[in-house]
Amino acid sequence: MPMSTSLDKESIREAYEDVRSDLTENDWCVFKYDGARIIHMQSGTDFEEFKGQFTDSERAFGYLRVQMGDEMSKRRKFLFLTWIGPNVGVLQRAKMSTDKAVIKDVINNFAVELQAESQAELDIDLFRDALNRAGGANYGTGVRN
Repeated sequence: MPMSTSLDKESIREAYEDVRSDLTENDWCVFKYDGARIIHMQSGTDFEEFKGQFTDSERAFGYLRVQMGDEMSKRRKFLFLTWIGPNVGVLQRAKMSTDKAVIKDVINNFAVELQAESQAELDIDLFRDALNRAGGANYGTGVRN
């Protein structure tokens, strides 16, 4: 019988709150599996480094803060990412839906939730577009006097 997934809730919550805080620089955090336990693996500020956290043979979760808005208003939006690499087996893929529910007990404030299965899907422009669509009207002209 497979073991159920557990969380390192304290480190996950700390990383999550760090990304949500306006007082810190970290824009993202990544959570990976250590056996049957999901742990906080890495946090950072560079999107390319964020992308590099996801490999073809693993499952993981990411939480990302993205600066949105126009010249009239700037705001930060949050995105929750489920990563399933293309080389992940069928049983591990199937388990992701229940594991996602477990981690969402801690990671519960985000505007958009996405699932990615290839490096091409880890694109900041795609993320911004999804956040923009979820955010409602944009009134700016694109020009600031």
